[in-house]
Amino acid sequence: LWLVALVAQVALSSRVRTRRELGPGLYQHGVYDAGGSYCQRGDVCCHGRDDGCTVPYHDTLCYCDLFCNRTVSDCCPDFWEYCLGIPAPFPKPSGCARAGLNYPTGATYRENCNLCTCGPGGQWQCEDHACLMDGELIDAVNRGNYGWRAANYSQFWGMTLEDGIRHRLGTFRPSPTVMNMNEMHMNMDSNEVLPRHFDAAAKWPGMIHEPLDQGNCAGSWAFSTAAVASDRISIHSMGHMTPALSPQNLLSCDTRNQRGCSGGRLDGAWWYLRRRGVVTDECYPFTSQQSQPAAPPCMMHSRSTGRGKRQATARCPNPQTHSNEIYQSTPAYRLSSSEKEIMKELLENGPVQ
Repeated sequence: LWLVALVAQVALSSRVRTRRELGPGLYQHGVYDAGGSYCQRGDVCCHGRDDGCTVPYHDTLCYCDLFCNRTVSDCCPDFWEYCLGIPAPFPKPSGCARAGLNYPTGATYRENCNLCTCGPGGQWQCEDHACLMDGELIDAVNRGNYGWRAANYSQFWGMTLEDGIRHRLGTFRPSPTVMNMNEMHMNMDSNEVLPRHFDAAAKWPGMIHEPLDQGNCAGSWAFSTAAVASDRISIHSMGHMTPALSPQNLLSCDTRNQRGCSGGRLDGAWWYLRRRGVVTDECYPFTSQQSQPAAPPCMMHSRSTGRGKRQATARCPNPQTHSNEIYQSTPAYRLSSSEKEIMKELLENGPVQ
């Protein structure tokens, strides 16, 4: 019996130990105690000595079998503090908490339009951009009695105010020549009373067009011109023509001192509409959803047919539409800066820009 036991001991001592058993605690390779019960709370602990019993932790795999019944950490990040009740061999790096989650030092977190980084001292270091969407401003508006409510439009979330101005607007200040245009005055009695409420769509049903979304294209100069011209043509033709004019036609073809989706001037847009004309949005649909260095090449030119009228020289960029009729406007005029006169202009002649 003694001989058999001796042989068994020799055989046991000669067994090759696994790399896992020989390897040092993986704290030496940069895995630190995460605090709390990381392996156990996930219900991933296994019985026995199972090399396949692992959980992902950062960029490695940690063993979770035998859990607290072991002599080396085997990487399970809560082994030292949770199981042994002693500090880890290496100091636990300070992290940062955000929205109920813990982040290691160096991690980043985006909060609206600002990027935050977890600093060495456990403090978030955040950019300080003014955001296009401001939750506090939304709440402040909605606490007041202004007759309308603000909302969080998701397509604006994450954009800085500077990006919003650069991509969502796009009309340059008029030149001194334009600002010095003579004002057109409305005939008004000094005691004339205007209605408190007015809806152009109710007065001219079927002639006021739905607004288009310019996306992140700073082309408000083209969109507003096309919109006002569409409504005015419909109103003053008494509904015989109701075109929804193409802002893309202006963005791509009106290139004289204009910058497409990077901005433009209103007087230039009206000059083009009067001298060259544009087609409908159905014929030449809007494609410049994102701001680009240059608008797509012009796909719709026109030529004179006499008496100031013009016709298209190409088919519609939208092959599903065959009507490529050119629409032109009369010269634009400048309104008085008087609010009452602008209101009366709206009442009598339709939308203004």
